[in-house]
Amino acid sequence: MKRTFMTVGIALAMIVAWSVGRLQAQGQRDKVIFADSKTANYSEMQNTNGGVSVAPIWGEQNVGAHGTFSKFVPGYDGGLHTHTNDVWIVVIKGAYLYKDDAGEKRVGPGDFIRVPGGHKHWSGGDKKEGALFYEESSGKFDFIPAK
Repeated sequence: MKRTFMTVGIALAMIVAWSVGRLQAQGQRDKVIFADSKTANYSEMQNTNGGVSVAPIWGEQNVGAHGTFSKFVPGYDGGLHTHTNDVWIVVIKGAYLYKDDAGEKRVGPGDFIRVPGGHKHWSGGDKKEGALFYEESSGKFDFIPAK
């Protein structure tokens, strides 16, 4: 149990350190950013058939480096795909379901997963709760269906 908390703590510290660097590059280093996932302003993401909604926290997801709260509806099936840039995810509620050639992972509250850019994978939401997670990337978010 202690090892799990330590692992999550290290992952979060790495994300925060990376975020500070990105914010500094964007001229926002001295700006305090607070976001509440319960009251954030979510909007439906295009081309997801109503399955994904996002709330920006910093940066612009469609332009470059960013941090967002993201939601998958219960049972969301993202299909097999890739992203150009690395994606870092920390789950807040529910479960982010992940599959690749190495197997499956259920990423639950407090868990972290990093998906490298160009890595073919499937993602989805828990059948009962869906998923609520913080997502961050060093570049523009894209969704490239894989064959």
